[in-house]
Amino acid sequence: MGNFLAGKVVAVTGAGRGIGRAVALAAAAEGARVVVNDYGVSVEGGEPASEIAESVVKEIVAAGGEAVAVADDISTMAGGQRVVDTALARFGRIDGVVCVAGILRERMLFNMSEEEWDPVVATHLKGTFTVFRAASAVMRKQEGAGTLIGFTSGNHQGSVAQANYSAAKGGIISLVRSAALGLHKYGVTANAVAPVARTRMSANVPMELKEIGEPEDVAALVVYLLSERARAEGITGQVYTIAGPKIAVWAQPRELRAGYAEGAPWTPERIADFLPGTVGTDPMPMLAQLEEMAAAAKAARRTSSPSGD
Repeated sequence: MGNFLAGKVVAVTGAGRGIGRAVALAAAAEGARVVVNDYGVSVEGGEPASEIAESVVKEIVAAGGEAVAVADDISTMAGGQRVVDTALARFGRIDGVVCVAGILRERMLFNMSEEEWDPVVATHLKGTFTVFRAASAVMRKQEGAGTLIGFTSGNHQGSVAQANYSAAKGGIISLVRSAALGLHKYGVTANAVAPVARTRMSANVPMELKEIGEPEDVAALVVYLLSERARAEGITGQVYTIAGPKIAVWAQPRELRAGYAEGAPWTPERIADFLPGTVGTDPMPMLAQLEEMAAAAKAARRTSSPSGD
């Protein structure tokens, strides 16, 4: 047992498997008392099972730690509140929340149904909000304040067949930045982690991940962000990627380039003449990657074709 989080109470959503489980175990190993939340469903959804969260609690207790299970659905306000209320009832405070819970419903945008959109946004984005909302209401009044950690993804840049997931992950980044700004005066920090690790979700990524690590790598970063050492450094409003040996910080959104109309107001014709050469664009790295993949696939088809066509 370490003491990086000694005396702290931490709640982790989606803590039954994968990264969430690794975070819960690592936090407990560093001295935190842990609320283990998991609705107990598969990546694709399905019936919940409390045994998933209970099994992680048993691991923590067997290792000498303290933990309690909560199987509530954090996409509901009541579920998010119950995660925090359980921490208060069992341990008397809440020092950190880590929102890892997520599901997938992959579909091309033009085929995506409301039933495929709503649950993904509800679990990822609303599920982060419900826990952040309940925790921040307590943290701003308690001595020592607290830390909020949301989980995003590199797919916040966009995705070919996961518009729902990408939209939710982009929303989490804006939610984290808003929390960092709104709660700063209360001593509450907020950050996001965009992990690249071997999990049930990463197994479905339709391209090779050249930089990838394990859930335990991600857990180490989360434990640091929950710690007083990170708080002393003033780390808030940040998005970090961890992929095996690599840790990276994402840029803050800002205007890249601007131009101004002189004299007459803008018209479509003036913008057509002005915008491409003066303001221009900011190329999408993922679009370039897709074009490279398409070109490579086309070249491979030509090579394998007997006629060379």
